[in-house]
Parts: sequence; structure tokens; C-alpha cells
Amino acid sequence: MKTMYWEDNQLYLLNQTKLPDEVSYYPCKTYQEVIKAIKTMVVRGAPAIGIAAAFAMALADIQDENLEKAARDIKESRPTAVNLFWAVDRIMDSDSPLDEALKMYEEDIKTNQLLGEIGSQIIEDGDTILTHCNAGALACVDYGTALGVIRAAFNSGKQIKVICDETRPLGQGARLSVWEMQQENIPVKLIVDSAAGYLMQQGKIDKVIIGADRVTRGGVANKIGSLMVALAAKRYNIPFYVAAPLSTFDTEKNIEEIVIEERGREEVLYYGKSRIAPKNTEVINPAFDIVPNDLITGIITEKGILEPI
Repeated sequence: MKTMYWEDNQLYLLNQTKLPDEVSYYPCKTYQEVIKAIKTMVVRGAPAIGIAAAFAMALADIQDENLEKAARDIKESRPTAVNLFWAVDRIMDSDSPLDEALKMYEEDIKTNQLLGEIGSQIIEDGDTILTHCNAGALACVDYGTALGVIRAAFNSGKQIKVICDETRPLGQGARLSVWEMQQENIPVKLIVDSAAGYLMQQGKIDKVIIGADRVTRGGVANKIGSLMVALAAKRYNIPFYVAAPLSTFDTEKNIEEIVIEERGREEVLYYGKSRIAPKNTEVINPAFDIVPNDLITGIITEKGILEPI
């Protein structure tokens, strides 16, 4: 299922805040509406955010907005996902923003299919794979990165199983990754985040594959909780892979320079519409953490499986 499509000079985004209960698309007529969709997690996942940002620039161009201002505004919407910056800069360097955005849209699908085929080589028949957050079709235009690897392995005939952790505070693993695997009839089970280490200790996980919001010198930034999963995998000698297209690489920065987005307290105080802590509770809510290179077995890209940079 595609996370977005372009029609009649509008961008339609699959509203991921409604999943898994409702499949609906959120229309964007202006670049400001795309920014709102990015900030509110209607669209999420580094590759998907990047392509949405490209279409936001196309909308700004169609409406004769100041493209430099639009570029600044879009880049401020989420500071950690480098694909967003890459996409905006690529549009600024193009002669036709819409044509370039449509080209990037098609490229994303082909890139992830190739990445999936390459990554599927590391998966053995009978493997049980743990994944954190959602790095599937919903995090891209289509197909996915980490879940794309799993999808390619399953489609090649390998008998595999998937474990998805819930991924608090917004439950992308529970709401999105489990749903995706069920759509593909891939065997999947859900665990709470704190159960991952126990399953590794019990020998019930063969590999870990996650996505990335930024691959940089010294480590990888990904959804909060990735570091704990990586540490447990290291302790129990379980291969830990990152699946990310080259557009997610930022070779100009090291891990100390990555800006980690801090999100609102309500995401932690509530699960869905239910408050799970006292109203006056103070909250720390980083959206991402950083997995250092020494915890990473390899980075699966469309150009092959690379060593951490």
C-alpha cells in the first residue's frame, strides 16, 4: 500500500495516525499542510518524510510561494530525519520541482525493492527476526527498508517469523508493523518493548533489523529504544543490522552533532485516548536515540551491505 500519491495538484498522504483501524488519506493543497502532516505524524518514516517534503516544495512552486522560505519552513518540521533535508535540497537544485518530486517518488520504490533483495541474503530459512518501530512500506513510498528486507526474504520462500516490539510512546510497532506483516501473511507476534532482552536471552531471536532516520559518522539515529535493543543484541551475540537507503546517510556530521527531536509530553502521558500517568507528571520524550557503530553488524543499502561509517 502506497503511503502517498499525487493527483490534481494535491498530495494525498495515508493518515498513519488512524491505522490500523481506518485507512484514509489526508489531502494537502499547500506546503504548510504537508508540514502539519509531518509534525503530527500523519506521515512518518525518514524516506516517506523526504518524498513528502519534495512534494511540499512542488506545492510551494505551483502556488508561487517563496521557495527559499518554504525550504526553511519544511526543514524545521522534523530535525533528525536527514532524508527531509536531502529531498528539499534536491528540489532546490532542480529546474522543475514537480517533475523532480515525481521522479524521486518512483526512485524510492525501486531503491527499497533493491535494498530488500540485497538484505534478504542475510536471512536464513527458519530465522526469527526482531524489528523495532516501523521501517516498512508505511515509512517509505512503498515496500520498506527493514520490513522490505523481511518481505523479500519471505517472498523468496524462506520460512521466517517476525517479532515486533510495540515501540512506545506512539506504538508504531504495534499499530503499523504488525498490521503490515498481517497484510502480507507473514507470521508475526507482538511484544512489549521491555520483553526484547528476555527473548534474546532465551535464544528466541536470530537477527535484529531496524531502519534509520540518519546514518552518520560514528553511529545511526533511529526511533527511541533502538539503543536498548542493540545493547541486548550485542550481549547475546545476535547480529544487528540497519536497513537504510543512501539518502539517509549524512557523512558530513558525526553522532555528537545529531539534533535529537524532543516531542510533547502528551505522547507519554496518554496511550491513545487513555491517560496512564497523573496529570502533573513531568516528562522527557526524545523521539530518537543513537546506536554507536560498535553495536552494528552492517548497514543494508541499495548498493550492498556496508560497514558502519
